[in-house]
Amino acid sequence: TALENVLIPALIAGSTRQKCLNRAVELLAQVGLADRSTHKPSQLSGGEQQRVAIARALINSPSLILADEPTGNLDPATSDTVFEALMELVRETGLAALIATHNPALAARMDRIVHLENGRLG
Repeated sequence: TALENVLIPALIAGSTRQKCLNRAVELLAQVGLADRSTHKPSQLSGGEQQRVAIARALINSPSLILADEPTGNLDPATSDTVFEALMELVRETGLAALIATHNPALAARMDRIVHLENGRLG
């Protein structure tokens, strides 16, 4: 389920199940999926799956999140929803995010843009 998917990294890291469960439920609510926590991946849309992945990435409270094309296979409206959910969490928690994208419209919404072309930063 979505909830179990988010729980896995925290359980592997050795957190207690109840502590993990509370945090996972909170994260799913933050990404707008509180009502979808019992759904299996096949029952979730692409955007919902991406938001579950964001919650899973945040379960262990990292200081940095790396996201490679987090909205790459999504339609524009869903892409916007997923990106907003990610950015809201980043800003709320003070988390640093390094996001790789080929989408100029998405890149334009970042706080800082660095171009990588032919192996050179520009």
